[in-house]
Amino acid sequence: MELNLLEISLLAGFVVCFFTLLYYTLFVHLKLARITVEPISEGLEQPISVIISARNEADNLIKYLPRVLNQNYSNFEVVVVNDRSWDGTADILKDFDKKYDHLKVVTVVDGDKFIAGKKFAVSMGIKAASNEWLVFTDADCEPASEDWLKGMQQPIDDNKEILLGYSPYFKKSGVLNLLIRFEAFFTAVNYLSYALKRMPYMGVGRNMAYKKSLFFKNKGFAAHMHVASGEDDLFVNAIATSVNTAIVIHKDTHVWSEPKTSFIAYLRQKKRHLGARKLYQKSHRFMLKIQTIVPILFYGLGISLLCFNSTLYLALGIFCLNIIIRCLIYPRLLKRLNYSELRWWFPVLDILLLFFVVINSIVSIFVKKIIWN
Repeated sequence: MELNLLEISLLAGFVVCFFTLLYYTLFVHLKLARITVEPISEGLEQPISVIISARNEADNLIKYLPRVLNQNYSNFEVVVVNDRSWDGTADILKDFDKKYDHLKVVTVVDGDKFIAGKKFAVSMGIKAASNEWLVFTDADCEPASEDWLKGMQQPIDDNKEILLGYSPYFKKSGVLNLLIRFEAFFTAVNYLSYALKRMPYMGVGRNMAYKKSLFFKNKGFAAHMHVASGEDDLFVNAIATSVNTAIVIHKDTHVWSEPKTSFIAYLRQKKRHLGARKLYQKSHRFMLKIQTIVPILFYGLGISLLCFNSTLYLALGIFCLNIIIRCLIYPRLLKRLNYSELRWWFPVLDILLLFFVVINSIVSIFVKKIIWN
């Protein structure tokens, strides 16, 4: 059966999108599924400073800070920056300070020359840190095990100056939580896989590490201090190279985090992330745009081809082949990255996520931005 020009054009675009998706699945993300996860080293425990910024985090500090302070590690300090809190955070930290000698509290107060934002608080924590190797997390985060710091210590290779960890979200009830966790999973798969390809482009501040000297050598956050977010991904995007970055995904090094519980709060979070992404390197911005646009085109063109008798079965075949290939790769990654229960719903969630991302991109335009993450 002969195809007309419209059908040929639609089919050509559909096939190009399919092979583009195939590239990301088989030549980028499959790397993360196939790597051997090394056991956590029981060797030398190098000095570590853990940096946590907290603004009105009294409840979370009570719940999660002991898990950080009681790590099975012999040589570390925890620097908590109290950033202008008014909810009793100062009193909570004062009580912890009496109990733990390796806790250091830094207090940020309002002033005439005060620079608002989380980046200022993080910078204050870094300046107060006693050690060269810095590990970052948030007040609402819980290490998966007491051996978290053993896995996050500086790699033996001294050329490795950045270590990218992984931070899944806690499971809650509701469809929103399901989609938040699934979206976070794909974000992690992408940045970890590209780091394995020696093309690191971002990290997540809930679980990452780098050298203090690297921070000051690159003038900290000076280049993007005016952007509300980006104390993690923008910094990594600017200074990570093919040789100075490593990843760690051992299950004991994961750091669990509290997800947003309302759609508006989540949209605000995503708006901050999208705002930071505009300052990524051009090649990284292009890559991420392709990864966003191609799936939309793939489904859009595929659905259009289903409307023609001449291309109906071909489009269905490519749709099915795409689903089969993805179902062979991503459920393995879901299991590896602590989201095992989601793998049984993968095909449905994969499609729902596409619509979720589109809706986020549109609606977030109308969500007011906020200053502190």
